[in-house]
Amino acid sequence: MCTRAMESDCRIPMACLRPRILALHALFWGLVSLRVFGAALLSDEKATVAVTAPCWQLEEFVVAKECSACEGLQSKTIPACSQTGFVEKINCTKSNRDEYKSCRSTKMEEHLFWKFEGVMLALTVVFAIMVVARQRSLDRQASDKYFLSSYYRRVSVGRAKLPVM
Repeated sequence: MCTRAMESDCRIPMACLRPRILALHALFWGLVSLRVFGAALLSDEKATVAVTAPCWQLEEFVVAKECSACEGLQSKTIPACSQTGFVEKINCTKSNRDEYKSCRSTKMEEHLFWKFEGVMLALTVVFAIMVVARQRSLDRQASDKYFLSSYYRRVSVGRAKLPVM
């Protein structure tokens, strides 16, 4: 808490408003948020286990076709497509069954990551501008109070002149 006479002495140091410092703050809070939201997404996937578990949850499997985007007909016929929009075809080794498993595409993940980073950067800039504007407003109010109080003291003593503006 600031205990100085004028509120303008309590301002945020200019060193904290340098672009490099702001970028580091945005990166740090972006990574923290990504970690939190990523954990929430992973817990949602674990919570949606079907009553009859697919073979790939019970036994070893081999990926027959790598993760790819679901096409028009696939998205309607394969239930795994509805979760992420991407599936991989797997072959369970013991039961020798072919099934589809929902997967996460690196392209989709990268797109979501950069979208999130952009939003966080924009919010950082908006709130930094708001803080600077508020600080200037408070400085102006404190300056006006100081000027008026000194002016009224001089008027009461009888040696004040009207300021020229």
